[in-house]
Amino acid sequence: MWRSFRRTARARARWHHGQRKSDQTIIGSTIKNDGIRSQTMDFVIPTDIQQLLGELDQFIEDVIKPIEAEDDNIRFFDHRREDSRTDWERDGLPNAEWEELLGRMRSEADAAGFLRWHLPKRFGGQDGTNLGMAIVREHLARRGLGLHNDLQNENSIIGNFPTVLMMEKYGSEEQQQYWIPKMLEGTARIGFGLTEPLHGSDATWMETTAVRDGDEWIISGEKYWNTGLHHATHDYIFARTSGSPGEGQGITCFIVPVDSPGFGVEEFMWTFNMPTDHAHVRLTDVRVHNDDILGEEGRGLQTAQLFVHENRIRQAASSVGAGLHCIDVAVDYVNNRTTFGKPLSQNQAIQFPLAELYTEAEMIRALIWKTAWEMDQGIDHMEITDRVAMCNYRGNRFCCDAADRSMQSCGGVGYGRSMPFEHIYRHHRRYRITEGAEEIQIRKVAGKLFGYSGRAKG
Repeated sequence: MWRSFRRTARARARWHHGQRKSDQTIIGSTIKNDGIRSQTMDFVIPTDIQQLLGELDQFIEDVIKPIEAEDDNIRFFDHRREDSRTDWERDGLPNAEWEELLGRMRSEADAAGFLRWHLPKRFGGQDGTNLGMAIVREHLARRGLGLHNDLQNENSIIGNFPTVLMMEKYGSEEQQQYWIPKMLEGTARIGFGLTEPLHGSDATWMETTAVRDGDEWIISGEKYWNTGLHHATHDYIFARTSGSPGEGQGITCFIVPVDSPGFGVEEFMWTFNMPTDHAHVRLTDVRVHNDDILGEEGRGLQTAQLFVHENRIRQAASSVGAGLHCIDVAVDYVNNRTTFGKPLSQNQAIQFPLAELYTEAEMIRALIWKTAWEMDQGIDHMEITDRVAMCNYRGNRFCCDAADRSMQSCGGVGYGRSMPFEHIYRHHRRYRITEGAEEIQIRKVAGKLFGYSGRAKG
């Protein structure tokens, strides 16, 4: 039924019949102005994205939910979730059964034509837009915990492929033809090694270096929070090849095999939300061929910025969706909870905090979708980097606030693991640090506002 992106007319009709008008908010349509076609903004989700949402919902009900129901797979999403996912005897790494389940979900989504939706058609995708991704990510996260969209592992029926997009934009034609098919089929898995023990957000001060030796480079240094290294075949390693500490130029991105002599994982760092796949990596005189540079020598931070911008805008959208899920669950609970002879929701002390958060979600969503739309218009991502930063830090903070407030509204039941609040808080709390801590995001906004990095525009 779901092979090759086929959908039934009945499923589509069922979706559109039940779709609320209030869900049809924001976005772009094409207009003609003085003979020139251009994009503008309106307040209706594009028809193709609206149809996609319905198809995704039906796919989840027909394919994904039955898989969740098999063999007690629900243990990965109910009150047992972190324990079921974690191999405590193997450095806290993801449990093998958990990763096999995620792999099965990806295979089903890929066969149905969903997984690669955002990628170019030449790589099996649908040329999906950033706006579409923002709408989809919010929609899937708002459905709550489930195999359809597990953000702890960045696994979703609509895949997020920032390392593939880096290769697609900055790789040579030869690199793209070699690497991208392998990355999509899973035979090549590439990590992202930017952060260091002493240098997180200040990447221009990194101490990892690479020295040229004929046709090779010799890399030495350390990386922290190098995610996915337990199953990676290669790692994007950023190292200074020229220039001085603090300079943006002179940093190069290398594609490094993890089995290279001198490449070693020191430990996998346990975190607030387990399992962990975040490695501390040490490189000692690791040799890499000059052909394995991604992008231009000395301009590696450009490739890194693409990675973080793609992730930041989607993290923000997912955070809005997850935060709204918390509010939805809390509202349902307090409407049905009776205290002192009346519904708990009649108390303004319960109403007002959730109403304010709901209002905040509407405003953040509008900014996220506007910014994603601007990215689709071909505006250089560095021109709107302040808006991406706004989306990211406000979206992620909103989600944590929504999880916390929803937990409080539901009292002891909210604190229990039968509710989703603690899991959502644990995961999304990470987003307020990763891809640039929110203080760094605010500094980026301030840099534009006060003219240190170009005057902010409307």
